[in-house]
Amino acid sequence: MTATTAASPKGRRRDGSTRLGRGGKSRHRAAGPLFVAPFMVLFLLLFLAPLGYAAYLSLFQERLIGGTAFVGLDNYAQALSDPQFLHGIGRVALFFAIQVPVMLLLALVFALALDSGLLRLARVIRLGIFVPYAVPSVVAALMWGYLYGPDFGPFAQLSRNLSLPVPHFLSDGWMLGSLANIVTWEFVGYNMIILYAALRTIPEELYEAAAMDGAGAWRIAWSIKLPALRPALMLTLLFSVIGSFQLFNEPKLLMTIAPDVISSSYTANLYAYTLAFTGQQVNYAATVSFLLGLVIVIASYAVLLTANRRRSS
Repeated sequence: MTATTAASPKGRRRDGSTRLGRGGKSRHRAAGPLFVAPFMVLFLLLFLAPLGYAAYLSLFQERLIGGTAFVGLDNYAQALSDPQFLHGIGRVALFFAIQVPVMLLLALVFALALDSGLLRLARVIRLGIFVPYAVPSVVAALMWGYLYGPDFGPFAQLSRNLSLPVPHFLSDGWMLGSLANIVTWEFVGYNMIILYAALRTIPEELYEAAAMDGAGAWRIAWSIKLPALRPALMLTLLFSVIGSFQLFNEPKLLMTIAPDVISSSYTANLYAYTLAFTGQQVNYAATVSFLLGLVIVIASYAVLLTANRRRSS
């Protein structure tokens, strides 16, 4: 036995290292749950507990005579036949179908342009595209509400100066597109950063091999970059599904400017908020919120299932 490997009676080696016995290993195993415990406590208190309480509230109903009564699934049956809730779901589904493809296409184009290395001042351009995401949605809605204004907005004033018809961005026919424009302006940079980061992970060897085979920039983008971006595109699409069906801040703020167009049930999320804090129908609001969450889960699963089938085929 050499001097460097011999151990003293107390378990300490002559080179200064120590040996872990069974007690040391057990202490290391016990340390794992302790590190996870803070997250689990917060997850329980801030997510599972409120969710369970909301589920409990959705099974009751506040009545003028008799007080709070257990009604089981009656609130859910009422919500499934509620035209305001169903119209709100249909409106955000239409919003998703219009806004998300445009937003992701712009984010993809910007990410590919930045990754190509052909743009001058690429860092400045990247920052300029991302800055709108740093603007709070409340501020963005107020800013665009001023721009959309038919009386004092710059678009309206410019149209009058040029003797052109004033665009009615806050009218019933334009409102959904106006909201889509605000959300697109806010989140193109966020999705662009995700796609650009995915592009930066592609090995340079693939580009070099493609260039040696005579592939041009368009061929490299189509055959190498776009296939590598599929997981990132799927991630941005899932985020967009959740965000679209939870649309709230923008219509809530524009409702003060165009109350005749945006009602209290314009989106499902806005409808649940109105039920809870204006109509004091907390039980029914919890039911609407749970059904909205179920719709989001189904839509997300449908997107994942479609993508997996295309990938396998």
